[in-house]
Amino acid sequence: MTRPATSTHRMPLMDAIKAAGCLAVVAHHLAFYGPMSDVAYPLSQPLFDGLYAYGRMAVQAFLVVAGFLCAMQLGPQGGASASTFPWRAIGKRYLRLVVPLAAALTLAIVCNGIARRWMTHESISAVPNPWQLFAHVLFLQDLVDQEALSAGVWYLAVDFQLFTMMALMLAITARAGLRSMGMVAIAGLTWASLIAFNRDDLWDETGLYYLAYYGLGALVFWATEPSVRRPQVWLGLLAACVVAALLVDYRVRIVVAAAVAGLLAWARWSGGLARWQVPDIVSWLGRISFSIFLVHFPVCLVINAAVSRFLPATPLINALGLIAAFFCSIAAGAVFYRLVEGRRFNAWEQGGVVALFLGVGLAAWKLGW
Repeated sequence: MTRPATSTHRMPLMDAIKAAGCLAVVAHHLAFYGPMSDVAYPLSQPLFDGLYAYGRMAVQAFLVVAGFLCAMQLGPQGGASASTFPWRAIGKRYLRLVVPLAAALTLAIVCNGIARRWMTHESISAVPNPWQLFAHVLFLQDLVDQEALSAGVWYLAVDFQLFTMMALMLAITARAGLRSMGMVAIAGLTWASLIAFNRDDLWDETGLYYLAYYGLGALVFWATEPSVRRPQVWLGLLAACVVAALLVDYRVRIVVAAAVAGLLAWARWSGGLARWQVPDIVSWLGRISFSIFLVHFPVCLVINAAVSRFLPATPLINALGLIAAFFCSIAAGAVFYRLVEGRRFNAWEQGGVVALFLGVGLAAWKLGW
């Protein structure tokens, strides 16, 4: 899920994309994980099958938006901050991700412990070990083959990899006096991802696999900059590259990413990116979407366990449980946003949140809870 931009100026279209995508991911996880979906499946098989197959496609939309916002943050021509202080930008990005992640994973450890006492199911994570905890704090869990403590954690690790990659490439080329070459290099890597890395699951634990989406968002931002002459030429070239990649290997996820990138390009080119309005509820959901993404899985896990343990195993009861889990996820995300994501922590508070996560994790490991 895309972390909101630091600017106080909001873009309604971005909120709408994030809101719709976040709800799709929650619905996908409810349809895929936990015993409630298994019991309720006969009530609407096409719905569950559709959510399972297509709900996860929202991730591609998130990555395109994330790439667009990354290019905006680092600057249209590589960015002065990126070229002068790349490690400062990377450090800020790390803290903006790791603090809410640590808080959400603390909740996940507690929820997994509760669920483990009420049911036995493959969606429950094993008791974490110390190396696993530190790997999560460093966003290395997939690269060092440690089980994720919650669904979706991989996304934050990939987001951090991609941001770091872009910041360093832009900084290196800017310091060499070749700022435009940074964008050219990112365009080349995006093309390589489209035709190679994204077609090989061997790379799906690295940012190179997902640069096919993230890079599209960044390139659309640069192509639609007011200072760019003939933006339609650059956008046409980008579209031709996507079509060529699809001719090599047709992938629905690339079509989704290209559609979102095209929408952002059209909206920015026409001036509608900031001008278009959406209902207040959509704007609110977009604002808290990152929080919903972080906390929904442990919330859904506990509700799955409670329904499985205490209520009759009938399709209707379990369908109602799925609906309750969906709305409880939104409510939990709103609370999490107010208490964690939406707050500005000082350095001591940031360290305290991470230390709390490590302490709870180590206690769970020691007690086998």
